[in-house]
Amino acid sequence: MKRLFKLIAHRMQLRESWLIFFILGIIMMTFPFLHIFNKPVLLFGLPLLFLYFTFGWIISIIVIYLFMLANRYDSNSPDEKNKL
Repeated sequence: MKRLFKLIAHRMQLRESWLIFFILGIIMMTFPFLHIFNKPVLLFGLPLLFLYFTFGWIISIIVIYLFMLANRYDSNSPDEKNKL
């Protein structure tokens, strides 16, 4: 299990991952996606566009948190301390 977490942490720390999630976030805020969710539909009594923004915001916070965990896990690894 630790090996899997270490592999995931290493991959999430890569600059390409940061760039991919940034570009994906920008794409999700463009007209075609906003147009898809800008319908006069209520889900749980809330407009669909409001739910889209809310869940997108929550997911982006979770992704940033996972990146920070990966960064902290990599900086606390014993391999890094031995290199210093």
